[in-house]
Amino acid sequence: MTHVGIGYDVHQLVEGRKLILGGVEIAHTKGLDGHSDADVLMHAICDAVLGALGERDIGTFFPNTDPRWHNAPSKIFLQEAARQVSFRGGKIINIDATLIGEEPKIKPHIDGMKFQIAEALGLNPSRVGVKATTNERMGFIGRGEGIAAMAVASVDLPE
Repeated sequence: MTHVGIGYDVHQLVEGRKLILGGVEIAHTKGLDGHSDADVLMHAICDAVLGALGERDIGTFFPNTDPRWHNAPSKIFLQEAARQVSFRGGKIINIDATLIGEEPKIKPHIDGMKFQIAEALGLNPSRVGVKATTNERMGFIGRGEGIAAMAVASVDLPE
């Protein structure tokens, strides 16, 4: 039976941090603030996979109060989400995700992101969709104060 989960994450852009999106370091004047590497794309995908399992969010598995996850690469979180699917005898069918931000331009990095996400989840990159859009200069995202991501995961689980 196919189960679907939805994920969303947002982080503030700040000086003095690397910008990591979809497991790819992107040259930019600011990076995302967070306890881990603050990769909003991988966080949203993780929540989508966990949601398809009927689990709680990423913070339940990797609380930001735990020093083990300080500056941790978010790929670890995706690997754990995939492991949770496997524990239940399931299989991730596909991922579809969208980044929302004004800058930097994402298009040149999409193939690298798809590869990193697919590798973490044990998928063929053709099963991972990554898109980007702006917020048309509206709100905190439009002012360049942060970046958000949303994702959907389809997971096949035994009945």
